[in-house]
Formats: sequence, C-alpha cells, structure tokens
Amino acid sequence: MLDLQQLRYFIAVAETEHVGQAAELLHISQSPLSRQLQQLEGRLGLTLFTREKKRLRLTPAGRDFLVEAKALVAHAERVQQRAADAGRGKRGTLVVGYVAGAVHAGVIGKALQALQQQVPLARIQLRSLHSAEQFAALQRDELDLGYTYAAPSVETGLVSSLLLEEPFLLAVPAGHALATAGTLDLNGQPLVAPLSWHAREELLAACARLGWAPDVRFEAADPAAALGLVAAGLGLAFVQKSLQPAAGAAVVLRELPEAFTLRMQIHCVHQGSPSPLAHRLMMVS
Repeated sequence: MLDLQQLRYFIAVAETEHVGQAAELLHISQSPLSRQLQQLEGRLGLTLFTREKKRLRLTPAGRDFLVEAKALVAHAERVQQRAADAGRGKRGTLVVGYVAGAVHAGVIGKALQALQQQVPLARIQLRSLHSAEQFAALQRDELDLGYTYAAPSVETGLVSSLLLEEPFLLAVPAGHALATAGTLDLNGQPLVAPLSWHAREELLAACARLGWAPDVRFEAADPAAALGLVAAGLGLAFVQKSLQPAAGAAVVLRELPEAFTLRMQIHCVHQGSPSPLAHRLMMVS
C-alpha cells in the first residue's frame, strides 16, 4: 500500500526540484525527506528522479507517477473532507420513512425544504412504510428517521415527538344524501377504511362510540386514494383535514360531531442518538 505522506513528500520535491526547498515547505529536515523518497522508490521499484547538479529532475516514469500521485492525494483529501462534513452534519445521505399523511399534511415537504437550505449537499432517500414497519426498520438501523401515525412503544428504545395533530373530516360523494343531511348517521353506509388493521380498528371504535356501524367495503393505504373512491361514488371515507384542498367538486367534506374525538397524528421517530444530519432534520421538522 502506498503511504499518502510519502506521496505528499514526493509531490513537494517534484514541484520544487530541490530537497532542501521541499523540506522547508514541509517543515522537516532534509535527511528524513531523502530517506522517504528512497523508500518510495524502493517500494515502487522505480527511479523517480535523476540528479543534475543541485537539482532533481523527474524521470519519464517519475512524471507519469506524479500525475497519479496528485490524483490519489486529492481523492484522499476529498474523502477526508466529506467524512468530516458528514460528522458535522454538513453532507451525507439520510434514509427517511414516512406515512402518506405526513406528505399530505406538508410535514415532510417543509422539513426537507428547511434542511436543503441548511445542508445543500444532503441526499435524501424516502421510503413509504407503515408505522410499525418504520419502528422495525429504525431498530435495524435501516432508517435514520421516520414520520409515523403513532408513537413507538417504550420497549423499542426509540424516541418520538408529536409534530402534528389534526381532525378528521367525513368525505361524502357530492350526490349522496349525507352530503346535505343535517344529522350524520353512518349505520350501514359503505366505508373506505384504512388498510392498516390498527388504524381501522381505532376508526371503527370511534364510530361505535357515536352509535355508528358503517360497512367496510374498501380498504386503501393512501388517503388520496380513498378520496378517489369517494369521488367515484363507491363509499364514504374519513380523511385528514389537510386534504381538504384536494377533495375536488365530486366530494363533499363534512365536519364530524365533537364526540368524534379521533385525531390524525404525525410523529417524528428516531433512535436515541441520531446522526448529525438526522438531528438537523429532526430539529426542522
């Protein structure tokens, strides 16, 4: 393996063509510098210099090697600088998990925009995963940060903070009787429910507290897809309030009774000691 320090010594001598001048630039004495050059030539099996009077001249092999040596040293310095920048959170790659609600609420977009302003060289990989999948991926070090609907259990060792809480609205096809009805009654009504079993159970429990027993006909992972099914007249759906601008003319969004206490939440979840770059994203979320 080549010694980077020896390469730097060689470059200095090659550029000054003088051991004494190179030694002054390198802040070392001439004898150690001469020994380093001899060791480098021995390691390479090449004669790098010819001696003409008081100057050193590169041999053809030395000139070729100088090009390669400069490239190697420059690459090593770039690698070192990138590592240092990554350690300070100034560059690097983040793998971020998210649920659809975090996108529709604008949480991820705003956070990444702020991070991009602070760290223009950051690279972000986004992965669409259910909350439980994100918890598992974070524990396996496959994610740096996650945006989830729920907070992780204490047993996971993960840390979370609540970023957003917003009410649900009832999405109704524009021609449906419930679009204009004074009182909402969802008994027997076709429902587009969340694909997640846990979220669906919470939603049905909230309905049961109001005496509603809707009929789950469809399941959709993305609330935007649920809106599409409602627009097609296939059923009703509960969607987060931030989706209101995306509803369209074919969908009417109704406020729910105060007794419907279920709220859509977005949590920022990370490991106990996040990387510097993950910490930056967490701070701007």
